Amino acid sequence: MPQTMPQTMPQTVAFNLDKYLRDLKQEVETALDASIAIIYPEKIYESMRYSLMAGGKRLRPILCLAACELLGGDRAAAMPTACAMEMVHTMSLIHDDLPAMDNDDFRRGKPTNHKVYGDDIAILAGDALLAYAFEFIAAQTKNVPPERILKAIAHLGHAVAATGLVGGQVVDLECEGKPDVTAETLTFIHIHKTAALLESCVICGALLAGANDTDIDRLSTYANNIGLAFQIIDDILDITSTSEQLGKTAGKDLTAQKVTYPSLWGIEVSQQKAQDLVEQAKAQLVSYGDAALPLMALADYITARKN
Repeated sequence: MPQTMPQTMPQTVAFNLDKYLRDLKQEVETALDASIAIIYPEKIYESMRYSLMAGGKRLRPILCLAACELLGGDRAAAMPTACAMEMVHTMSLIHDDLPAMDNDDFRRGKPTNHKVYGDDIAILAGDALLAYAFEFIAAQTKNVPPERILKAIAHLGHAVAATGLVGGQVVDLECEGKPDVTAETLTFIHIHKTAALLESCVICGALLAGANDTDIDRLSTYANNIGLAFQIIDDILDITSTSEQLGKTAGKDLTAQKVTYPSLWGIEVSQQKAQDLVEQAKAQLVSYGDAALPLMALADYITARKN
């Protein structure tokens, strides 16, 4: 008799992540390019565009668009918010690279913003991108009820402020050179410094599509888990990859005497913990069926990436 598939095997449609990433990245690049024109005073707009248009995976805006579509929302309606996420992320990179922070010379294979425009303009470019991100959501989002837009703006503000990215960065700076940093403190840092913005990308996209409380709970768990997995893989790549592969200076964590997940657990255990986090994240999406395939595949992409 011919063999039959076990009844427990989920039946899903094929999903091409490479094509999905390629297509959405092009849409995001086009929208970002149109978002900032160079006007007087030219230097600040050139500095903003220099970092914003420097490439990268555009993972954050793609997560925003995918979460909106998961709940039946319109991708075009979420694009301004997706662009705002990349503006905020770019701000964080510009400021993180400054001499007062991580003091890095290269980002995405190019000299960092302050190396090209000076510390003063780099600080102002980051400030301008952060402010413009909120303006862009408010002014450019179309065909979405105002209360949903307000919720998205509030969520992003919470993710960036001392309650999120800024707070995580403060604790990160305080822990540099300290050998007794615990796994709990390290997780606090990266839940706030890394995962908070990734979570906001997902949640804001979902809010624009009319997410309910159950959706928010599931997607928040999903996003926080992939955010921590992202950071664990980042820590591993800082050890195992070259500067050319990363597009930024490799080995910076060791030089700065930072406690990382591999320094606490070793590389193999760290890789397993990242994989466990991804599986837990994907488990939150099962009830959405095939609509969740993009977010499922993006979770797997977190642990498979090489830079």
